[in-house]
Amino acid sequence: MRLKLVACSSPAALASPDAMHLIDTHTHLDFPEFDADRAALLTRSRALGVERLVLLGVYQANWQRLWDQVQQEDGLYAAFGLHPVYLDQHQPEHLQELRDWLQRLADNPRLCAVGEIGLDYFLEQLDRTRQQQLLETQLKLAIEFELPALLHVRRAHAATIATLKRFKPARGGIIHAFAGSLEEAREYLKLGFKLGLGGAPTWPQALHLRKVVAQLPLESIVLETDAPDMAPVMFAGQRNSPEHLPAICSALAELRGIPAEELALASTRNACELFRWPI
Repeated sequence: MRLKLVACSSPAALASPDAMHLIDTHTHLDFPEFDADRAALLTRSRALGVERLVLLGVYQANWQRLWDQVQQEDGLYAAFGLHPVYLDQHQPEHLQELRDWLQRLADNPRLCAVGEIGLDYFLEQLDRTRQQQLLETQLKLAIEFELPALLHVRRAHAATIATLKRFKPARGGIIHAFAGSLEEAREYLKLGFKLGLGGAPTWPQALHLRKVVAQLPLESIVLETDAPDMAPVMFAGQRNSPEHLPAICSALAELRGIPAEELALASTRNACELFRWPI
C-alpha cells in the first residue's frame, strides 16, 4: 500500500516536495540550553523538514514553562511526567498535580502524552521501589486519560516489560532511546509500543545496538533527538538539536540500507498513528 503523509505536513513542507517530513518525538526544547536561540533553531529545523516536536516534562517545576513554550509556536506538543532520574525532587503531591494538569488539558490538542516516565536501573542511587511506584501511578494516569506513555528505560527492560504486561496501556507509547535486544523489541511491539531511535545508533562503537536497529520492523520506528542530549556522531561534543534529526534519519537509513526518505516517511507515519494525528 502506498503511504500518504500530506495531511500531516505543514504548508511550508508542502512547498518543498524534496524535503523530508519529520517529527521529533522526544526533545527537551524547554531546557535553558536553548534560551539564547530557541526561535532561530525552530526556524532552521522547519526549513530542514522537522515539522512537529514533542516536548517532554521531567519534573513538576518545568511543566508550566514547557506549556508556555508549546503555546507560543505551531507544531509543538506537550507531554507531562515525573522522570525517574529526578526521583529526589518529586513529592507525593506532584502526582496529584500531574493528574490536575492532564484533567485541565484533556481536550487540548497540544497535549499528546504522559511522559517522560519510566525506570532507570543504571543509576544505582535511585530507589527501585520508589521508581516502580511512580511508574505504576503514572501509567494509571495514561490509561485513565487515554494517552500514550513516553518511557525512559535504562537497564530495566525486563521490569518495564513485566509492568506493561500487567497494566496493558491501550494507547501504548514510545520506548525512548531504545537500546535493548531484538527479543525485547518484539515484546514492546506486542504491547503496542513504538521504539524511539536517535543519536546513539549513529556511533560506530554501538555495535550491538546498530545490529538490532538494522533488523527492527520499519513500522516500529519513530525518530527523536533527546535534545540537548545524546548528540549523534556527526555532531559529537555539541549540543544536540532538533535540526540534527534529518542527519540522524539519513545515518539510520544508511544503516538499514534504505533511502532516507523511506525511513522519514515511515517514522512520521508511525508517530502520527501513535498520537492520532491525521495522515
